[in-house]
Amino acid sequence: MHELSLACPQEQVELLSDALEALDALSVSVEDADAHTDAEQALFGEPGMPAPRNAWQRSRVLALFATQALAQDAVDLLSAQDFFSHCDVVGLAPLAEQDWVRLTQSQFAPVSITPDFWIVPTWHEPPAEARYVIRLDPGLAFGTGTHPTTRMCLRWIAAHASEMAPARVLDYGCGSGILAIGTAKFGARDIDAVDIDPAAVESTRYNADANSVQLRSGLPDGATGTYQVVLANILATPLRVLAPLLCAHVADGGHLVLAGILDRQVAELQEAYAPWLTLSVADSEDGWVLMTAQRG
Repeated sequence: MHELSLACPQEQVELLSDALEALDALSVSVEDADAHTDAEQALFGEPGMPAPRNAWQRSRVLALFATQALAQDAVDLLSAQDFFSHCDVVGLAPLAEQDWVRLTQSQFAPVSITPDFWIVPTWHEPPAEARYVIRLDPGLAFGTGTHPTTRMCLRWIAAHASEMAPARVLDYGCGSGILAIGTAKFGARDIDAVDIDPAAVESTRYNADANSVQLRSGLPDGATGTYQVVLANILATPLRVLAPLLCAHVADGGHLVLAGILDRQVAELQEAYAPWLTLSVADSEDGWVLMTAQRG
């Protein structure tokens, strides 16, 4: 395997990428040519805000080829094209053989929620101090325990362990099902986990089976009646829209737990939910907040 590295202006990236694929590149990726320097540029802003820019000023295009000869042929053919006049060959080098599965797995270590509550990928042994363990591997749906919003929700669940059994729980926008599974680990036995994405529904079912917990996973119409705990880790905009629906599912004395909210969005969420419940900030981490309310 050989890696060909090219530098080019942004306006040539798409054309160059298409040409590399036509020349039998196994894969083509694009990165900021100024990454890790003072000139590095972010393409993505905060959730709900427009992107600072659509593309980098200078891009590096990386293409993998099965052999050095194929990579060199690509260089020779591209160099003869008019559009390549502002592009440069940065390098052509063999790529060391690696166990890509093992390399990917090494990026996901056990995550501590509390000293005795851990999220542990299946290829790791749980820490000795772990009393509560959710087995979860990265997959198709959001929720691996690494994001602040997920950690805050799980911390709240652990802090309210005495109220989990035998609570009826709704995880609205369940993603991987991690929050629903978390409530089951702390004693909840009547759990609905719903999502608009069929892949998330399937992911939740798989993860529930892997953790030997019982829950019902389905589309949003599977949420019926009221619950002692209603969890929704989504984003501020859908949470605003869902305010009347989510509040209607909260039983007397029940808790509403919302995440996916930035610091600057607290007031607008409080206003959106004010006709039904009074939200307050219960936790914060890295610019994200957890908001909760209790009925009656």
